[in-house]
Amino acid sequence: MQQPIGVIDSGVGGLTVARELMRQLPKEKYIYLGDTRRCPYGPRPKEEVKRYTWEMVHYLLEKNIKMLIVACNTATAYTLTELQNELDIPVIGVIEPGARAAISSSQRKNIGVIGTEGTIQSKAYSKALKEIDSSILVEGLACPPLVPMIENGILHGEEAKAIVKRTLAPLKGKQGLDTLILGCTHYPIIKDLVQAEMGTHIQVISSGEETAREASLILAYNKSLAKWEESPVHEFYSTGDIEKFRSVADQWLDHPVQLLELVNLHPMPSSVK
Repeated sequence: MQQPIGVIDSGVGGLTVARELMRQLPKEKYIYLGDTRRCPYGPRPKEEVKRYTWEMVHYLLEKNIKMLIVACNTATAYTLTELQNELDIPVIGVIEPGARAAISSSQRKNIGVIGTEGTIQSKAYSKALKEIDSSILVEGLACPPLVPMIENGILHGEEAKAIVKRTLAPLKGKQGLDTLILGCTHYPIIKDLVQAEMGTHIQVISSGEETAREASLILAYNKSLAKWEESPVHEFYSTGDIEKFRSVADQWLDHPVQLLELVNLHPMPSSVK
């Protein structure tokens, strides 16, 4: 039996990464777990995010995954190094792939990053960008209203436009800015709204494509690419409202979700991994 790839996120945002994984690696089976009941992770303390992330990881390890994709920027910022050190399977986050894609796109070396409070406060993108090119200028903006808006299915229309406009106002018109990283995997779901608000002169970058490419390279190097003869049935799990999850998933993924279940994660003491 071939092993699946696990994908975790604080909610539905990681579906943007899962979609790209499915496009680039269509023979792989994916098991997706979204912690929608406790979403968003951005405003939560670092130790709480780490504990919740490990609860999701342990759930997926029981399903014998061969690779873990941390499709949440806040969880990536707080737990990626720890997960990579502790687990004996490849673990990929979304921050470094997104940083590489942005640097490839930017002509002026002036890059904006929008994300949750946790991601922006961690300065994880700034560190990743400057490790590649120390001359990069980085403008970070925390956008607390966007994740709840997306989780509630407000993806189009005047209300969504107004929230995006109000939230992005501090970045609008920043001199020299030519690239904007969507530093939360929820945000690509409303990429068109962000692009319309920021203007066509701004390159809007999401990390899904680069993350999927990295996963492909690692699997190929490890000679662990799947060889399913038929398209596998992917598994989706949510800790919260199943119907809200299905509504967003059916809009965002190229194929309707076939297997979707509600799960309860086992609480873990902060000292246990």
